Amino acid sequence: MKLIVVVAVVAVAAALAQFLQRRKPQAPTQPKMEVPAQVDRSDFAQPGAQWLVAVFSSATCATCVDVVAKAQALATAQVAVVNVEYPDRKDLHDRYGIDAVPTVVVADVDGVVRGSFIGPVSATDLWAGVAEIRQPGSRVVSDCATSPVVEGD
Repeated sequence: MKLIVVVAVVAVAAALAQFLQRRKPQAPTQPKMEVPAQVDRSDFAQPGAQWLVAVFSSATCATCVDVVAKAQALATAQVAVVNVEYPDRKDLHDRYGIDAVPTVVVADVDGVVRGSFIGPVSATDLWAGVAEIRQPGSRVVSDCATSPVVEGD
């Protein structure tokens, strides 16, 4: 009888070991790092401005503070610059599927996103990128990895 119990325990242990070896762990969730193609300008300050520069940031992100400061220098009567800080504006982060900060979105008066930056960006690249979006052909082509995604590139 003891032999049967031992054989049964060994068989169950072997089956369990084989099951656990075959079971693959789930891959970790990866951010999509996507940018919206369209925004509702009424969600942001100065909806009538010709251009919107929305910086999706987080209160806990040191890089975001730097990008917001660089973007603020772009503010004019024609360019509305808005800091959309998480968690204060979690609703807008969720609505537009923002899953990486800082994310800078440049949209025209109709809310069509014409360009974007994800992650840290230099002032030169940000300002040149926005200038190119506003006036195509004004950007000097460089090999910088942080150049914006511009519609039509």
